[in-house]
Amino acid sequence: MNNIKHLPMPDRLIAEEVHLTIHNVDEKDKLWTLLKQIDFSQAMDVWIKPHESDRSLDQNNLVGKWYRDAEAQGDQTAEEYRAYCKLHFGVPIMRKGSERYREKYDRLFKDRYTYEEKLEWMQEPGDYPVTRVMSVKQFAQFMDKVREHLEGLGFQLTNTDEMFR
Repeated sequence: MNNIKHLPMPDRLIAEEVHLTIHNVDEKDKLWTLLKQIDFSQAMDVWIKPHESDRSLDQNNLVGKWYRDAEAQGDQTAEEYRAYCKLHFGVPIMRKGSERYREKYDRLFKDRYTYEEKLEWMQEPGDYPVTRVMSVKQFAQFMDKVREHLEGLGFQLTNTDEMFR
């Protein structure tokens, strides 16, 4: 998943940090599109590195399925459950595991926004990066916490025991 569709698209983009994953040669134009939108009135660091995530699509789809399971049984949308879990479980995992992430999140969000606004930032179209920047180990911790939380609310989730062996 890339971030281009989530960015505001003014004539010039002023961004503190943008993350883009290019999956194959056919997606290289996304990089040029993004670069054309950035305001280069100050020096920028550009990093290009191999993509490190080896989470399976099944695991990503599974968490989405859990949110839809909760939506069908609860009183919120899947996106609202997703935002809650990102803020309550994902952000603490990332803050604990990355000094850079902690510094940036604290500077941009910690005392700047209300709780409701933070939840809003976790949803589309803001969609602040949390799970997509997690390591495999962090994502597994996140999934455990999401599952525990949603089952603790009494929701019956899609059976996934084979995913955790």
